[in-house]
Amino acid sequence: MLGRIAARRAELDLLEEELAKRLADVRVERDELVVAERVVQRISEQGFGEYLSPAPAPPEAQVGGRSVLLIPARVGSLDAEALPPDYQRILAIVRDAAGPVKVKEVGAKLGLPVQVRGKLEPLRGKMTKLADRGWLRKLGDGRFTIAF
Repeated sequence: MLGRIAARRAELDLLEEELAKRLADVRVERDELVVAERVVQRISEQGFGEYLSPAPAPPEAQVGGRSVLLIPARVGSLDAEALPPDYQRILAIVRDAAGPVKVKEVGAKLGLPVQVRGKLEPLRGKMTKLADRGWLRKLGDGRFTIAF
């Protein structure tokens, strides 16, 4: 009988450790959401509300318990409609350009404050991601052109 009690106690100790770890993970994620809410509120209060896209949610996947955008690799006859709306706009601007474009030019067309240092980095990241997935081609001088 004492052996069963000891075994059950060991099981409960393991379960307690697992639940404590999961609770810590939940608290960290909840704290991150609080910070995200503050950032969104500040952006909205500072008049940059147009950057908070009211568009329908893009396709997402769960990676490590977190949602991430799905930017598919361009294969075969895959159309730009497979991309989230922000990426479709970037692709359309590059496609309509007379030649290779700089990130700053695309940012200006999107209405981003291109004079403010650091405001173009998220856009640069998106364009690089499009290049990595075969939608755009990144030239050696940092400009982008359509890949197809």
